[in-house]
Amino acid sequence: MLKTGSRLSIFPLPGALLFPRSHLPLHIFEPRYRAMVSDALARDRRIAMIQPRPGEESDRPALFDIGCLGRIAHVEALEDGRFNLVLEGLSRFRTVRELDAGTPFRQIEASFDDFAEDADEDQPVLASILRADLENHAKAFARRHGYQVDWESVGRLDDEALVNGIAQIAPFDIAAKQALLEARDVPDRADLLVQFLRFFGPHDGDEATLQ
Repeated sequence: MLKTGSRLSIFPLPGALLFPRSHLPLHIFEPRYRAMVSDALARDRRIAMIQPRPGEESDRPALFDIGCLGRIAHVEALEDGRFNLVLEGLSRFRTVRELDAGTPFRQIEASFDDFAEDADEDQPVLASILRADLENHAKAFARRHGYQVDWESVGRLDDEALVNGIAQIAPFDIAAKQALLEARDVPDRADLLVQFLRFFGPHDGDEATLQ
């Protein structure tokens, strides 16, 4: 059970989004984050993903307030000390404060109070017109940017997997990614995705819609 006041080890990584029930593959090579993984494996297998704020180039950049806690679902320990991981998303959190942890990796105190719905596997479904709009704009975006996508497989995804999958892989900026993470639920995230696909998709005056 996730409790407010939990102590979380954080992995600040721009552009990397984790959502509840989604999966995020990671390659861990920096010594401080190798130490973080070793610590997580010895305790509860939990690592919190959070984005640094844009323009922060220091070794301890300022962070957004909201991230997502993940559980190490798969790990491959390499001979040179690196790790390949797959994180499974558990719940979003809000940072209460950063802790003076004395570890090479950063730790925070977190609250889960605002995200009780993240534990509910029965997420709201998309209206059929919103799902169709999202798929059409995703296809237009992929075509304009030269991405090869197996749309037949995409079409078989449930609404949550479709929305979160696009949010994870779309090459939006950090602020847009954060807005997607903070969206209240799957329909709100889908609506925001459509707006971003329109905004980031056009070239040379084209409209980012599939005709």
